[in-house]
Amino acid sequence: MPAPTQLDLVRYVPALLTFLANKLATGASLTYRKHFGIGVVEWRLLSMLAVENNITANRVCQVIGLDKGAVSRSLQALEQQGYATSQVDKLDGRRYTVNLTPEGKALHDRILKVALERESRLLDGLSSAEVDTLVDLLGRLQKNIPHVNEYDPPAP
Repeated sequence: MPAPTQLDLVRYVPALLTFLANKLATGASLTYRKHFGIGVVEWRLLSMLAVENNITANRVCQVIGLDKGAVSRSLQALEQQGYATSQVDKLDGRRYTVNLTPEGKALHDRILKVALERESRLLDGLSSAEVDTLVDLLGRLQKNIPHVNEYDPPAP
């Protein structure tokens, strides 16, 4: 069988995941900006800090998978709005750690209700067993990312 000459966008999993993520992020950003004055990247940071407070920007990048520039800009925006603070790490003066302020925690709690409703609507029509399977499969794909990213094709 000859090698394909184009992607089958109906079955190419990276495209399906990207399209889904892009559409979700766009909708979330519009909703969060309209109702809360922040974008989806700032929401991701708020949610990360609510789970793991007093962390470095590098840690945020590792977990969320965003580049340092986007994280830095979003953290600055959150600080300017009074939702987060940063300070020199007591253990390593070259690093900064980031924390939610009480205002940031309150904003997080308000947005969380909207985020969970959006998730519920996304999963509408799936059984709890199917959701469990989906979460398991996504976790397994996540574990494959280092293997995928280490692939360096041979020169032509």
